[in-house]
Amino acid sequence: MALYLVESILNEAVRTKEAFEAKVSEVQESVSGKNTSLIEVQVSKEFSRAFFIFEGEDRNAVTESLRELGISVALIKPVRLVGQDLAKVKEQKEKVNYLVEWNLPENLTMEQYLDRKTTNSVHYAEVPEVSFSRTYVCEDMTKCLCFYDAPDEGTVKKAREAVKAPIDTITELS
Repeated sequence: MALYLVESILNEAVRTKEAFEAKVSEVQESVSGKNTSLIEVQVSKEFSRAFFIFEGEDRNAVTESLRELGISVALIKPVRLVGQDLAKVKEQKEKVNYLVEWNLPENLTMEQYLDRKTTNSVHYAEVPEVSFSRTYVCEDMTKCLCFYDAPDEGTVKKAREAVKAPIDTITELS
């Protein structure tokens, strides 16, 4: 089974945590009948963007379910989970409150990315107030999403500098 990242622009379709949670329940119910499961979902603090991770065999089942529920699909790509075990992510016990998006440079291979991550990850210890959780790397090597628990955006930036990793976008999560 593959993992799929879906990014959605909510365009004020959902404005509260309760409304978002209700929509997520609908999504879970819709995909469960299609041999697909919702692994995790994160939403920006102001409910403008949502990031879904699905596990399934058919990308079209994911897209179809979301469109049936009126959820726009801005991006859908197969991804690889890095930095954490999938079973642990499914437990959803770890708190994250920041998402960093990095558009990967051309010609970077997955092997090079993983080597770089292994080499630089030890430097997270230099910013102990930030806890790195996990990364989803698009299989086509266009971008990655990194999840953190941090007191504020500035400490996330310090952690990224410590591990020598750029930032294209930082999103505070709800």
